[in-house]
Amino acid sequence: MIPKNYFCAAGVYTHNNWDHYWEGTFKRDNGNLGTVSSNIFAVGGNYGLSNRVNLLFMIPYIKTNATAGTLRGQRGVQDINLAVKWMAVKQEVGTGLLSLHAILSGSIPLNNYEADYLPLSLGMQSKSIALRGLLNYQVGRFFLAGAGQYVRKDNITIDRDSYYTTEMHYTNQVAMPNVTNFLVSTGYRSLRFNAEAVLSQMTTIGGFDITKNNMPFPSNKMNATMAGAVFKYSFSKLEGLELTAGGNYVLKGRNYGQNTSLFGGVYYVFAVKKDKSEK
Repeated sequence: MIPKNYFCAAGVYTHNNWDHYWEGTFKRDNGNLGTVSSNIFAVGGNYGLSNRVNLLFMIPYIKTNATAGTLRGQRGVQDINLAVKWMAVKQEVGTGLLSLHAILSGSIPLNNYEADYLPLSLGMQSKSIALRGLLNYQVGRFFLAGAGQYVRKDNITIDRDSYYTTEMHYTNQVAMPNVTNFLVSTGYRSLRFNAEAVLSQMTTIGGFDITKNNMPFPSNKMNATMAGAVFKYSFSKLEGLELTAGGNYVLKGRNYGQNTSLFGGVYYVFAVKKDKSEK
């Protein structure tokens, strides 16, 4: 949590790439795609409305690319992501400290990019709203955490008048399936250095499999099990400056690329204004 009247400015770079994917449950490569990659440059911030309530935003600029075939990559601003984070519980339990957070978030497309261009589209062009619960228990410098999230997605409009899923649809409106996300993490946390291992599961509620030798479709079922790590270092001589780095790897998926993701970020925390109680 960011303390009251403090702001955390963030800049994050992420690189993704994969050359194998699951067509339904069948794992394959594709000579018409080669290696599919994306580079994401994101800026964001987190403001401490109070010591228990934070307001967050993030805006990514994305460039996609495929090394083979005739499909051209896309580039542009994707969606603005907004969130309110509330620390509902923070209390000592046994020899450790227990905390419970609730996070309400949403996304709105900022650009009229084409969603029906997977796997090289910038995003899904869908407005969404999500609710997430995060439980954390820390003993000394070590912690164990778990989280669950439900994402409600709005319908999207595509640039064709009909399409086939498991049946014909004579419309340009696509009903997007909702999504659940669950994760467990554990690691070491101190004032200067954090190291965390994460295992997560994304599951689409509904959707359908990619048809044989066809392009993906926005309302496909997209499931993925991912393992990753996150590291953070806070400078002592440059108070407020933090560096983060980490990555994720898709262990198993359905209608999903076996993606390797690497990221690094720079964060700077500073006081926007002094509280009246502070000297």
